[in-house]
Amino acid sequence: MTFQPRPSRWFIIVIAVFITCLLTANIIAVKLVNIFGLVLPAAVVVFPISYIAGDVLTEVYGYRLARRVIWLGFLCNLIAVIAIWVGNILPPAPFWDGQDAYQTILGATPRLLAASFLAYLVGSFANAYVLAKMKIVTQGRWLWTRTIGSTLVGEGLDSLVFITAAFWGTIPLAGMVSAIVTQWLFKTLYETLATPFTYQVVKFLKRQEGMDVYDYDTRFNPLLVGE
Repeated sequence: MTFQPRPSRWFIIVIAVFITCLLTANIIAVKLVNIFGLVLPAAVVVFPISYIAGDVLTEVYGYRLARRVIWLGFLCNLIAVIAIWVGNILPPAPFWDGQDAYQTILGATPRLLAASFLAYLVGSFANAYVLAKMKIVTQGRWLWTRTIGSTLVGEGLDSLVFITAAFWGTIPLAGMVSAIVTQWLFKTLYETLATPFTYQVVKFLKRQEGMDVYDYDTRFNPLLVGE
C-alpha cells in the first residue's frame, strides 16, 4: 500500500528518538574515547541509533515522510547550534569561571559545523534512498539486507564527507582514511548487532499503524519536502 499516514503517537516517538540522538551525538562528539583499542568520537555510542530510527521511518512510513523528518532534524540541529553560539558570545557573569570550558566543549569551528551538516544530509538521504529502493527490489523480504545495506552506504558517505570536509589539509591522508574506515566499520557493526531489535520495532509499528509503504511512485529528490 502507498499512502500518506496521519501522524500517530508512534510516529512522533520515532521522530523524537531520531532527533534526540542526532542532537546528542553532535554535542558529545567533541570527546574522543577508546573502544577496544579504537579511538573514536563519543558520538558513536548514540549516532548510529539515529540511522536505526531513520531505517524504521523509511521502512514503515516511506521515503516521503522520512525526507521531512531528515529536514526537521537538520532544522533542529541548526537551532541548537545557533543557541549554543549565542550562549558562547554572551558576556559571562563576573563570578562564573566556566567560559573556557564552555568554549572548549561547545565552541565548534565553522568548518566542523559545516562538515557535520553536509555529512548528515548526504548520509541520511543516501540511507533512506537505498533502503526504499531495496525494499522494492526485495519485495519487502529480507529486512536485514536493507538495514545493513543502507547503513553501509549512508554511514560510509557520512564518515567520508565529514572527515574529508573537516580535516582535509590538516591531517595526513593516511590518517583521514584510517578514521573514515574505522568509523564506517564500527557504525555498520553497531547496526548489524541491532538488527534483531530493528526487526521487532518494525514489526510492532507495522502492526500498530496498519501500514507498510512501498515507494513505487515516489520522487526521490531530497528538496521535494512538500510532496
